[in-house]
Amino acid sequence: MPLGNLTSQFFANIYLNELDYFVKHTLRAKYYIRYVDDFVILHKSKLQLKIWKVQINDFLRDRLKLELHPDKSKIVSLSKGVDFVGFRNFYHFRLLRKRNIRKILCRLKQFQQGELTEEKFKEILQGWNAYAKWGNSHNLRKELVKKIYAGERIRTSEGTEP
Repeated sequence: MPLGNLTSQFFANIYLNELDYFVKHTLRAKYYIRYVDDFVILHKSKLQLKIWKVQINDFLRDRLKLELHPDKSKIVSLSKGVDFVGFRNFYHFRLLRKRNIRKILCRLKQFQQGELTEEKFKEILQGWNAYAKWGNSHNLRKELVKKIYAGERIRTSEGTEP
């Protein structure tokens, strides 16, 4: 099954349901969030998080025949931000990942150089904007609109330049 396919997301949610019960009812983690195969546990004690990480790894290995990714599974301070579901999450706000900002700026440049049609760029921008609204990105989106209007070629309704 291809990664990112809706059925693989669906089956990941079913398969990892046991993990949810383990974390919430056995470990009694109060702040546990999971989206498909990514999850975050928040706790004030770094020691407690280390203990839970070992217990979760054992549970996943023994019960579900899975293991935590050694490079992606880490304990970090919330003050440094937690990378989760496309954002850098902090205590009171969330920021877009830098690579997502670079990607939309690259697409803008492609559009301005004529490598993307106006229709395709609008489609890309609409999707990106829907994603960006979930973060604290008002000023960023305003700046992007300024860049679009500053560099966009003038087009007639037929799509040709005057």
